[in-house]
Amino acid sequence: MVSAETSSITSIDGNIVYPQARRTDFTYTQHDVTVADPYRWLEDLDSEETKAFVEAQNKISAQFMNKFEDKQKYKERLTELFNFERFGPPTKRGDYYYQYRNSGLQAQNVLYQQDTLESDLRVFLDPGKLEADGTASLNAKSFSYSGKLFAYAISKSGSDWGMIYLMDCHGNKLNDIIEWVKHTQIVFTHDDKGFYYTNFEKPNVEAVKAGTEIGADLNKRLLYHKIGTPQSEDVLVHLDNENPLYRFMPTISDDGKYLLMSIKKDTAPASMLYIADLETVDNVVPLGYDWNKIVDCFKFRYYYLTNDGTVFYFETNKDAPRNKIVKYDLSRPEEGFVDLVHQAEDVLVASSVVDDNKLVLKYMRDVKHIVVVHDLTSGRFLHQIPLPVGYIGNTTGDRESKEFFIFFASYLTPGTIYRYDFGVDDQEKRLSIHHEINIKNFDSTLFESKQVFYESKDGTKIPMFVSHRKDLVFDGSNSTLLFGYGGFSSSLTPGFSFAYAIFMQHFGGVVAVANLRGGGEYGRDWHSGGTLLNKQNVFDDFQYAAKYLINEKYTQPAKLAINGASNGGLLVAACVNQAPELFGAAVAEVSGLDMLRFHKFTIGHTWQSEYGYPDDKAEDFRNILKYSPVHNVHKTKPYPAFALFTADHDDRVPPLHSYKHIAELQHTAGPMTNNPLVLRVQTKAGHGAGKPLAKRIEETTDKFAFIAAAIGATWRD
Repeated sequence: MVSAETSSITSIDGNIVYPQARRTDFTYTQHDVTVADPYRWLEDLDSEETKAFVEAQNKISAQFMNKFEDKQKYKERLTELFNFERFGPPTKRGDYYYQYRNSGLQAQNVLYQQDTLESDLRVFLDPGKLEADGTASLNAKSFSYSGKLFAYAISKSGSDWGMIYLMDCHGNKLNDIIEWVKHTQIVFTHDDKGFYYTNFEKPNVEAVKAGTEIGADLNKRLLYHKIGTPQSEDVLVHLDNENPLYRFMPTISDDGKYLLMSIKKDTAPASMLYIADLETVDNVVPLGYDWNKIVDCFKFRYYYLTNDGTVFYFETNKDAPRNKIVKYDLSRPEEGFVDLVHQAEDVLVASSVVDDNKLVLKYMRDVKHIVVVHDLTSGRFLHQIPLPVGYIGNTTGDRESKEFFIFFASYLTPGTIYRYDFGVDDQEKRLSIHHEINIKNFDSTLFESKQVFYESKDGTKIPMFVSHRKDLVFDGSNSTLLFGYGGFSSSLTPGFSFAYAIFMQHFGGVVAVANLRGGGEYGRDWHSGGTLLNKQNVFDDFQYAAKYLINEKYTQPAKLAINGASNGGLLVAACVNQAPELFGAAVAEVSGLDMLRFHKFTIGHTWQSEYGYPDDKAEDFRNILKYSPVHNVHKTKPYPAFALFTADHDDRVPPLHSYKHIAELQHTAGPMTNNPLVLRVQTKAGHGAGKPLAKRIEETTDKFAFIAAAIGATWRD
């Protein structure tokens, strides 16, 4: 059993006393390898023993989160930075503009409505008022084509589960409620009579416990809901019982005549593509419908842009690792996909159609964005939009509008919203600043952010952004934070962080963000270079980023902290096991850590295209076993200060991973180090999306207080 009565953090000889978790002799055999799993019992999240374990861990971790003497100053400064009005880019739907705003310390961003860009704002939906503690958040959302209806899913306590509600454009709530939806899109038919959505079978838990179950999410279904009818009458459109891992994502064509269904089986950039003619079924596709199977295999990805009659336009990676634009004519299927905008040297990362025939394409060039415009019909390049160098968010605009909005940010600038208007004849005057965000008491001119390229273990050049005060002294003494992710083709682009701003301003710190393989910074090849049997490349890239920072005299191991979340938390934990001598502190958040069993829980089975198939392929199993954090904790190497952060309602990466890993760390590595190895479990929170601001401030404060105490960072007013 676990004792929750840990009142002291050290013993007489100076070693930290951890709660004693029951260690069993449970093992299992897989591919002729016997694997010890002494903490399998911690996978039962509802057992009294597990609850006692969590309580004991939170008690001891709180002591280390509170050791930093200026923790309150950090929290006050972080709260001050957040306490200013923030804006998202506007978007027009029907007769109104909509925009997300936050007055400063509101728990959730509020959706506002206005008649024109110059008129007064009025609250349209405030999720922060749905729960007293702000733990209800907006999940999926969609306006009808006419803009008269708005459907939105609300999730609670950080869970991915949600409930869909409807309201009209005047704010009047309809009676429709759709329960137990997860990872869904909401797409209205153009007649405003109903919408398509997806869900899984309801889990065998009470609604209040949604997000705490760990069963695999299987047998996703595509359904149609007719407005004004109960959910029990929703039409089942598609279900593939022979392929329980398949996921269906619906889209209605811009002209409202077709339903497109993208089918995926995992997180790989590959999908099947089916199309239904809605005019032949009066907008409601029946179960067993004879779909037009445009693509019926998992080789490439297809993202719908728009269509002119039977001619459809897609962004795809078909024979294009860096993506391109193609067209497909339903009336001439023998022609197949025809290239419209060929693959470029840069990576195409987002596409949209504005002003009838303008293709607005966002490319990434060495992890910095550019936006160009092409003609839709011919694919001809028209011009580049003159934006600053940095991160550019997705555009908000559509084919019927002459304007669109762009969100821009960098590591030193919190954000600028630009408006681009094709209706202005003078091309040089089309771009204007709609709103510029400024924060209190942070002079960005005192800091610099630069991109460097360093060599990884195998000689591959890896980009990394390094930000710090301009007067930094390169003597190896600077407190430094290194962040990474390296997976799922996700790119770490320059963006402003309040926490990073404080670290640079008040700790005199260095912030480094490494663009590791496994991400999407250079397209599909960069991604595949860090997946499956190549996963060790990601860990090497991160460790060599640390070595670069040390060799270039930014810092030294004792002053270097590393941080990552989700797949990035796996990265941190694996690197701590492989090279603990490189780091002074580490924080891994909401991480997959028992990598031999990641696919057993919730949505984890979709990650097998990223990590491997440990049940089915012996080669994948053995490769994963080499780096799986739970299975590679050392008895002989002293570990740096290490904190695992997780949440009780995380139904994407269940907290059991962190429970098992901290138990193993404390048992195996604990006797070899006086540095803390601790677990922080947040309640009424999930994987991160929709977390209320108060919880985000609390969590960030604990994280940086732990780091500061571990690496000896001192506060500077």
